[in-house]
Amino acid sequence: MIKRTAIILGLAAVLAACSESQQAAAPAAPAAPQGVVITDASLENAASETSQWLTYNRSYMAQRFSPNTQITKENVANLGLEWYADLDTKRGQEATPLVIDGKMYVTTAWSKVKAYDAKTGALLWEFDPKVPGEAAVKACCDVVNRGMAAYGDKLYFGSFDGRLIALDRETGKVIWEKVTVDQNQSYSITGAPLIVNGKVIIGNGGAEYGVRGYIAAYDTETGEEAWRFYTVPGNPETSNDPAYLQKAAKTWTGEWWKLGGGGTVWDSMTYDPELDLLYIGVGNGSPWNQKIRSPQGGDNLYLSSIVAVRPDTGEYVWHYQGTPGETWDFTATQHIMLADLEIDGKLRKVLMQAPKNGFFFVIDRETGEFISAKNFVFVTWATGYDENGRPIENPDARYYNKDGVVFVLPGAGGAHSWQPMAMNPKEGLVYIPANIAGFPYADEKGWEAKPKGFNTGNDFSMGAMPPIPEVRNGALAATGGALIAWDPIKQEARWQVDYEAASNGGLLATAGGLVFQGTAAGEFVAYDAANGERLWSFDAQSSILAAPVSFEMDGDQYIAVLVGRGGIFHLAPGLLSLDGAPPENISRMMVFKLNADKTLPPKIAQQLGALNPPAKVGTVESIAEGSYLYGRYCGTCHGDAAIGGGVLPDLRHSAINATADAWKTIVADGALTDRGMVGWTDVMTLEQIEAVRHYVINRAHEDAALEAAGH
Repeated sequence: MIKRTAIILGLAAVLAACSESQQAAAPAAPAAPQGVVITDASLENAASETSQWLTYNRSYMAQRFSPNTQITKENVANLGLEWYADLDTKRGQEATPLVIDGKMYVTTAWSKVKAYDAKTGALLWEFDPKVPGEAAVKACCDVVNRGMAAYGDKLYFGSFDGRLIALDRETGKVIWEKVTVDQNQSYSITGAPLIVNGKVIIGNGGAEYGVRGYIAAYDTETGEEAWRFYTVPGNPETSNDPAYLQKAAKTWTGEWWKLGGGGTVWDSMTYDPELDLLYIGVGNGSPWNQKIRSPQGGDNLYLSSIVAVRPDTGEYVWHYQGTPGETWDFTATQHIMLADLEIDGKLRKVLMQAPKNGFFFVIDRETGEFISAKNFVFVTWATGYDENGRPIENPDARYYNKDGVVFVLPGAGGAHSWQPMAMNPKEGLVYIPANIAGFPYADEKGWEAKPKGFNTGNDFSMGAMPPIPEVRNGALAATGGALIAWDPIKQEARWQVDYEAASNGGLLATAGGLVFQGTAAGEFVAYDAANGERLWSFDAQSSILAAPVSFEMDGDQYIAVLVGRGGIFHLAPGLLSLDGAPPENISRMMVFKLNADKTLPPKIAQQLGALNPPAKVGTVESIAEGSYLYGRYCGTCHGDAAIGGGVLPDLRHSAINATADAWKTIVADGALTDRGMVGWTDVMTLEQIEAVRHYVINRAHEDAALEAAGH
């Protein structure tokens, strides 16, 4: 049985100032008087809030379970659109909005921030940190931002280029900002910060690009750094690492510190006030390929681990490593959820995680003791976990010991990525937005680190989707997504909804017996939390990756979700990401309530037309070189095998392919740097850049031939 958390009463009721406007594009409403002040007690009691959504995962328990009950299984069919607001960027949208004192605060692509009247959708203020376009190449997975934290009368968020920014919640004016990373390296911030005891805690990303991971805490009033916790050791001969990192260094070999090591804390973290423990999820190795990173093997602590630290000091307490010797981009940065579960007749304080590697973990959150793990999707890299909590590996999955390509399930996209889970304590279920997708890994011969572009040690040219219909269809058949209702005690699925495409949205569970999720195909859906029955849906006109929230105002329950295609699954996989998902990308905030009847503008389909590439150019050798270079530097944004995923231009259709001069202006000279398309002459010669054009044109001809043949 799940122990029900006691409802803690005592937070003051708040009323929101409302605008007369009912349109998303209406003039800004007048500012309301300063309202709720967020305190430590507010955050500790956030799970009981009905009118507000105070932190990224709703509460420190991170269950994303709303106590709102007005919208139920019986009346959800009457749910309608109350208001919407179109955004000014079509890049990926992954944020969870905060709702405080009748106002909604949301971050969007390029780290922009918008504040709305939560009831009417009137725009109150907006803020643009003006992230430079050249920062876009410092992250693998789009210029996204997942959300903010609130404390006192301020909002806090990380900008994509590595700044931590504090805004006045009422006006959107900057109070302070702090550069939290070495901006000369390929660090980025996409995750939401967490507030604990007057400190704002933020991690960063960049493990694909050769950085050393850490998390740091800053004073909420001044921005002064309080502590920094590194997740991988430095050079044992010269660094003054604390004891926990000296211990970790014994699990590494070679000269990993010259390659960064990885272990970035780019997303999940949460806090247990009773135990005074902060839990962080640690990412993958840099480079992925362990033979390069740590030639004689080893566990490589604290990669792919959950680590518990003291939030006031950053002191290490315990860790559990789910993937020792990580080599597949199997991060443990996915959603960490806390619960009290009765296991074998004993109430246990646990944390739960469904990370990229495909296993659902239940860990004692007091001690870090392994309790159980079971795969929630089909996996090939391991057959299970032993009683000590170590994986029973399939040795064939370590691709660097093999010749050619090794196809591993799950792949680098993960069986579960950043999209948040949710839990319904009454049902005793955790809901997982799962991916069904493998990945081709191959040892990259002669690899060397470069200042930008993927530095993984995996040969991406080996994984380009071949222009053979049968192979494509087979790959598509093995790729999809699922909503899985998982029993964490029995370690088994109770029910499952399958999707044609991977990378569906994050989740919300409510006391009305519902689970809400957006899909890659562009639907917003409500399911019966008990059995998965589909009860209601709405055509959002574009993919939904973000997780919904619920709040109550003036007697009405609202459901809000951010819409917009993007992220790694909608950039890199190209063809695979398009299966079952619309190519047109529209970014907007949508808010629903019972009996509302707003409608969206007519949907306009994206028209690419038939492929009509310029004449073939290049030699077999230049096309092969272009294939490798495209895989290392271009594919993560423009799609595997040059097949766009509907967010950025599909290069097979692009006019810049037509002449070498046009290609050079964009790819070499960086004419579109402000949009994130930088020049590449610092890592490729002009001849190599031209070889990439040869490859792209060749791919367009291959697919044009398939179109002509009716495929």
